[in-house]
Parts: sequence; structure tokens; C-alpha cells
Amino acid sequence: MALTDDELDRYARHIVLREIGGPGQRAIRDAKALVIGAGGLGAPAILYLAAAGVGVIGIVDDDAVALSNLQRQVIHTVADIGRPKTQSAAKAVAALNPGVATQLHPVRLDAANADALIAPYDIVLDGSDGFATRRIVNDVCARLRKPLVYAALGTWEGQLTTFRPWEGGPCLQCLFPEDPAPGLAPTCAEAGVLGALAGVMGALQAAEAVKEITGAGEGLSGRLLLWDGLAAEARTVRIRRDPSCPICAQFA
Repeated sequence: MALTDDELDRYARHIVLREIGGPGQRAIRDAKALVIGAGGLGAPAILYLAAAGVGVIGIVDDDAVALSNLQRQVIHTVADIGRPKTQSAAKAVAALNPGVATQLHPVRLDAANADALIAPYDIVLDGSDGFATRRIVNDVCARLRKPLVYAALGTWEGQLTTFRPWEGGPCLQCLFPEDPAPGLAPTCAEAGVLGALAGVMGALQAAEAVKEITGAGEGLSGRLLLWDGLAAEARTVRIRRDPSCPICAQFA
């Protein structure tokens, strides 16, 4: 279906990009993206997906907004404290772009519900806060062949990549074969985190998701982007599939 006059006006700055254009913007409108976590990473990612015009945004989070969240989780406000994060995020999406639909999943993703949550969507953005959840998401996305845009952050540093193992690239299991030892990966509550760092990495997740949806540019499959906020430096390193990876073995 052709873009409406309102859509042509709203997304004009996308449409004039030769890598997106009208066909790309229609693909964005027709896409369904699942964001796991409406916290530090998910908050900016959801806002930029909504601003881009992604047709349906699914939001998975079982938490409620707390005052300590507001230092970095910019989708929520003081008025939202105590409200489920899914509802708070949906309110912000509706205020920003009423043409975007939200599907709320106020649950914690686990092995029992992951398939049902992920299957209806075209692409997944992982902003979860623990390796157990991330491994489940990685497993299901690989099996269902859903592009997975992964980001993580802590203190002043962030990392970002996209997993498409069915095309020969690595998955999360290849990158992290084992969970970090206790104490080596402290939570943001334990170690602290620069609020704006969450904005940087969440916005980059949304940018990579738009690229995946439209086919613009070069994706991050097989590459890991590392951002050092203290040094204001970014670098990209190659990551390869682990020949012994049990997740990728299905694509051998």
C-alpha cells in the first residue's frame, strides 16, 4: 500500500535517503519488531523505532518504573513511577507516533514462553539484563531465523552486534561460550552506568534494526562494535562462528 500524505511528510527525511526511499519506508511500516526490556537499552530503542515508523513494536518487560530508572530510561517519566514499564513505554510511543501499534507483554521472557513471544515478529532487539535471558533469546531467534540485534552496556562501555547464524555468521553462544564468573559482570546497580551511554547504544540498536528491515548498508553480523565512552572511541572487531557451537550446529 502506498504511503499516505501524512506518512510522506512525517518520514520525508527517511524517504530522501537513497538507501531507504519509499520502498524502504513501506518495509519499515510493515515490520514487526520485538524489544526485550523497556529499560536502559530498550527505552531509546523503542522511541527511535516508533519515530522511524515501525508498524508494530512488541515490548517485553515484567518490571515497574522506579525513580532510579529515570537517570537513563528516557521513555519513562516521574508520573510513570509504579506503572508497568510496558504501559509507560506504550504511552510514550502513542504520544510520539500514533501510527505505530504496540503489543505489550508484561512478563519475564523464559524458556517456556520465548517461542510464543518471538515467533510473530520479524526482528528482535535484545535489551535484557542477564545472560540466562540472553541465551534463551539467542537460541530461539536462531532456530526461528529471526535477526537478533544485541547490545550490552556497563559503566562507560557498550557493545553491539547482530546475529544471523543461518547465514554463516556467529551467534551469542559463539561470542560468549560460558557465562562470566561471578563478580566479573556486575549489574548497573552494582557498578553504575553513564545514563547517556544507554541512549547511545539503544539508538544504535534501532539504527541497526532499520538497516536490517530495509537492507540498507552493511549489517553487523560477524562484527562486534565496541564503544568506549570515557575515551570517546569506537572500534569494530571481527567475530567468527565457533565450530563447536551447539546453536550454530543446526546450520552446518
